Amino acid sequence: MAKTIDHVAGHTYHGRKGAIDNAFRYSVDYILFDPEARLTTPFLFSMDRTNVTNWRTRDHGGEPGQGHGAAWLRARFAEMDIPQPAQVMLLTQPRVLGHVFNPVSFWFCFDRDDQLYAVVAEVTNTFGTRHSYLCHKPDFSTIEPTDRLAAEKVMHVSPFQKIEGSYTFRFDYSPDRVGVWIDYTRAGGGLIATLTGPRQPLTSRVILWSFLRRPFGSRRTFALILWQAFRLWLKKAAFRPFRKEPVPDHPVSRVGQ
Repeated sequence: MAKTIDHVAGHTYHGRKGAIDNAFRYSVDYILFDPEARLTTPFLFSMDRTNVTNWRTRDHGGEPGQGHGAAWLRARFAEMDIPQPAQVMLLTQPRVLGHVFNPVSFWFCFDRDDQLYAVVAEVTNTFGTRHSYLCHKPDFSTIEPTDRLAAEKVMHVSPFQKIEGSYTFRFDYSPDRVGVWIDYTRAGGGLIATLTGPRQPLTSRVILWSFLRRPFGSRRTFALILWQAFRLWLKKAAFRPFRKEPVPDHPVSRVGQ
């Protein structure tokens, strides 16, 4: 039986911690779906084919533009001796008019009892580097909305933040909405980032309405990132030019309590 795709009309908040204050809240469109299932798609959306909006396997699971989708995730789980999920759900921004940029996408992994036991946060910076953080509890028990899972930061993301400190992740996944909270903490600063929104079926009408309200999809997201960077520059935040820093040989860092 074919499955459907959900639209998540999300709101993202970023609040800087430290001496230089900066915060913003924007609306953003995400899709949530099972990338391994046979899917029923609306007229204006396609899987691995050109359309007004679409999703391509190569955009996820591996280097940007060279990914292998859920097959990559299952291969990493096998390498790390982690139980294979019975179902995977991907939360990400779709391509709009052929373009996509996802600062972070999330792979939600469920066991045979339909319990969330692992989440992979796939982080991509504006310089084209990607690293993923695998979040789970030590015994792979159910991740509850109150659980906080911490990891060391290993990749350059913002030129206004150092490559040091740690992330704390929190997830709330339910049939009617999705919520993600990330608390990045370092000496003297850091950042709070959130993504929350209700779920509804993705339809061509929803796609058109979203396009009118938030034109150009991730192009708009990228432009807003540059605008916030300009604001920080005006506030004289320390700028750290990107250098191809060494990241762990393994493309996934494990996150624990």
